[in-house]
Amino acid sequence: MADIQGLAVLEYHTPHFDIVRPGQFVLCAVSGARIDLDDLKYWSAEFQEAYRGPVEATQSFLRHRGL
Repeated sequence: MADIQGLAVLEYHTPHFDIVRPGQFVLCAVSGARIDLDDLKYWSAEFQEAYRGPVEATQSFLRHRGL
């Protein structure tokens, strides 16, 4: 991924995440929307992705499962 100013790199676990590279935000894996770390509530430890909300999380799950 490109080095974007302020972009954090996280390692996602259940039910927490670890900060690998500090930053202010991550990008939604589905929409590409910026998600401030304080607002990050949806992610997948299995797929190592962040999501803006439940709709994007569901879309990603279905896509990864081929549904």
